[in-house]
This record gives sequence, structure tokens and C-alpha cells, in this order.
Amino acid sequence: MNKSIRREHDLLGERDLPANAYWGIHTLRALENYPITGKTIGSYPDLVHALAYIKRASAKANLQLGQLSKETTKMITDACDRILQGEFHSEFVVDVIQGGAGTSTNMNANEVITNIALEMYGFSKGDYTHLHPLNDVNMSQSTNDVYPTSIKIAAVFAIKGLLAAMENLQASFRIKSEEFKDILKIGRTQLQDAVPMTLGQEFSTYDVMLGEDINRLKEATSLIGEINLGATAIGTGINTDIRYSQIVTDILSNDTGLSLIAAPNLIEATQDTGAFVQLSGVLKRIATKLSKVCNDLRLLSSGPQGGFNEINLPAKAAGSSIMPGKVNPIIPEVVNQIAYEVIGNDITITMAAEAGQLQLNAFEPIIAHSLFKSIEHLTAGCKTLETNCIIGITANRELLESRVKTSAGLATALNPYIGYENATLVAKKALSENRSVESIVLELGLLEEKKLKEILRPEILTSPHTL
Repeated sequence: MNKSIRREHDLLGERDLPANAYWGIHTLRALENYPITGKTIGSYPDLVHALAYIKRASAKANLQLGQLSKETTKMITDACDRILQGEFHSEFVVDVIQGGAGTSTNMNANEVITNIALEMYGFSKGDYTHLHPLNDVNMSQSTNDVYPTSIKIAAVFAIKGLLAAMENLQASFRIKSEEFKDILKIGRTQLQDAVPMTLGQEFSTYDVMLGEDINRLKEATSLIGEINLGATAIGTGINTDIRYSQIVTDILSNDTGLSLIAAPNLIEATQDTGAFVQLSGVLKRIATKLSKVCNDLRLLSSGPQGGFNEINLPAKAAGSSIMPGKVNPIIPEVVNQIAYEVIGNDITITMAAEAGQLQLNAFEPIIAHSLFKSIEHLTAGCKTLETNCIIGITANRELLESRVKTSAGLATALNPYIGYENATLVAKKALSENRSVESIVLELGLLEEKKLKEILRPEILTSPHTL
């Protein structure tokens, strides 16, 4: 007998698989059926941890309800603990995009946990007479409650990292806004010169923007704390004790440290993917605004001779294979591209959520994959934007101040004192004659020099004041 293989069976028949594999025949079928992305569920550690937490909580609940023995429960929980410690993630081999509403993910988890436990307790992998992946590890469960719950828990775990990255990025913008608070510059609307502001004010808007998005992300995350464990197939709770849903939810909340609640209507909760759509919408909002910030950074640093040249981004790589000395804004550019991906992921999630039919949405695997990509890549984008760009930005102070002095936009500040018509005349002459607003106002005798200098003080130009 070949000791390098073992034989297992399912409803379709028998198959040989590697004897040392912790996964089993159901996972083998998935490997053959879904060679899609090459990205496995094991490449999302938060998802693997979520599955282990759920299986462990379920075993504890079934023990409490008298459905599992202490010995069987210990086998399952011991195996789950090892997964939670970071072991065996490479055994979660199913492609993240799959048919069957996530059934193959659930099967993969059941088989890996079972075979880890069997080996730990001195039995052979695949010897399911001692512990069974479906009868024991999957007791009181269905893919249709395990899988969406695992996505929600994994998303919350992943979002913690995104929030931390956003908060660090926000802090860096705040530091820059303080550093640049006394640097006057010309603001712009429609890419045309407008009125003066400080560079610190410009950067403070990015600080505030991120703060708003952090709050919206926290709100959206709170909505995915409602789970449907105990729903089993369609939400009727078939094959479960009436007490199971609340008990397993309480155990899972305690084990994960998350604020989870049992859905009041499990049938509705099993088919509803609205929380994922809401969360994805917030991720799209974050991506859209981050991309706008990166557009600004690229414009403000454009040049250095033929562009705005107001700020300098840290030089991180040679910018051209043919143009010596060229340096490109590569960090904002990569974040732009992440934003485009997140926006596309949101469309995918929207379509997949809409495509659900009757009591189940079969397309949650692509929802999960899209969500996790968005969170993962936004996290990485915020980190590289902060460490490789924002903290190293410098300002071209003298250039900015000289542009303010010669800007026709200063005429706007004179409207309350000389009227719109006179201010228009001053602006036109300043532009056509390439002269300062100040010199023209004095030449035309529209204001006394002392009053003019008072009006054109930086604090007056950049904030509301008593007229």
C-alpha cells in the first residue's frame, strides 16, 4: 500500500490525495474546480483566524448544550488554538473565488481542523471514525452562517489595521499643517489663481478629511457586528438547538473581543449582504478622497521648472530610463492606482450583492475577496503615503511668498474697501503690466498706504475678520 497517499470518499465517489495533507476530499474537489486567482483563503490570515474562532466557539456551544463530549470538544478547540497561533495557514488552499457560496472554504476549514486534531491525539489523518469534519467540527452549522460570519469577523480584524494606518497618516498631515502654518500661498479654483491662504491651511484640510473618514469607517464597521450563526441552511435554524444561536454568539464575542450580536431574524440575515455594501461604500469614499489628495500633491510638486513647484516630495527613485535627473511622484501615483482598484471592487461588491436570490446570496466569495483586497491595499497605501511621502515633504517658501505678492488675486481682498469695479481694474492692470496689486492701488490713489498694508496682512488675507 502506498503510504504517500490516502483515500477518502464523498457523494461523488472515492479519491486519492496526499497522505500528509491536512485537507481532504472536499478541498481536493475545490482545487480542481477553482483554479481562478491563485490566491488562497490561507493568504488572508484574518479569514483563517475568523474560521478557527467560529469552529472553536461552535464546539464550546455544542458542549454546553450536551451535543459534543468533552473529549471531542477538546480535540476541536486544541486544533483551532494552533491555527489561531499562526500554524497551518498554508493548508487553507482553496481559491478565494469559488462557486457554492463559500462551501469549499467551510469544507477546507472543517477538514484541516479535523486532521490537525486527529494527528495531535495519535490518530491518522483521514481516520474520521474518531473525529468527523461534518458530524463533529461542523455540528450545528452550515456554510450559509459560518461563511458570512467569518467574512464579517475577518473584515473587522483587518479594518483595525486600516484605521491605525489612517490615523498615522492623519497625524502626519497635522504635523505638516503646523509646520507650514505661516507660509502664504495662492489658493486655486478650477486650477486658476484665487485668493491667498497658508500652506498649513491646505494641509489641515487633509487632516480633517481623514478624521471624517475614520469616523465613517468606524460607523460602518459597527454595522457588521450582527451575525447569523445558528441560521444553518436558510435561517430557519434546522439541526440546531433553539438556544444555540445566542450561546455561540456570546462565546464568539468573548473569544474575539468583538461586539457581536445575534441577528433577530436569521432568515433575513442569511440572505442580506447590505452591511458589506455599506462597508464597501465607505472604503470607496476613503479611496476617492485619498486619490484627490494625491492628485493635489502631484500638482503642487509638479515641475520643478515647468510646474507649480510649491512643495517638494521626497525623491524615492530615478524617474526615467532616458531623462537624467528626473524624479516622479511615485508614491501618490501608486495610491491613485489603489483608489481605482477599490472603486472597481465596490462595483463588484454592489453587483454581487444585487445578484442574491431568495434565501441566499451565492456570490459572497467575490464580495469577500473584493472587500479584503480593498482593506489590505488601502492599509498598505496609507502606510507608504505616510512613511515615504508626507513626512518628508518640504515647502518652497520664498517662491510661494513671492507669488502672493505679485498675484492679482489680492485684489479680491480689496472688494469691501474699493468696490468690485475698482478691484477688477486693479486686477486687470496687475496682470497686463506684470505689477503688484499694492503698487497699482497706490498709483490710482484708491487707498492710503497704511490702510492698504493693514488690509493685506497675512492674518487678514487668510481668515474671517471684522470689516
